[in-house]
Amino acid sequence: MLNTLDLILVLYLVLINGYGYVMMAVDKQRAIHRNWRISERHLWLSAGLGGVLGVFIGMKVCHHKTRHLSFRIGVPLLILFHLLLWGGLFFEIGK
Repeated sequence: MLNTLDLILVLYLVLINGYGYVMMAVDKQRAIHRNWRISERHLWLSAGLGGVLGVFIGMKVCHHKTRHLSFRIGVPLLILFHLLLWGGLFFEIGK
C-alpha cells in the first residue's frame, strides 16, 4: 500500500513527465510551422526535474531532437540516473 508521501511522489512524476512530453510535442509543432521555439535549456530542465521519460517518449513519438547527439545520448543516461534516484527514494521510504 502506498503512503501519502509515495502518492505525492508518484503524482509529481506523472505530472512532470506529462509536462516533458507536451513540451517536446509543442516544440515539434512550432518547428514545423517555423514559430518561436521552446529553448533546449527548458527541455533539459523539465527532463532534469524528473520528466525525462516524458521527454524521451516525446522524442520517439514526435521524432523530435533525434538528430541532436546531446539528446540521443543524454536523455537515456538521464533516464538511468533518474531510475536509480527515484528507485532509491521509493526503496528507502518503503522501509
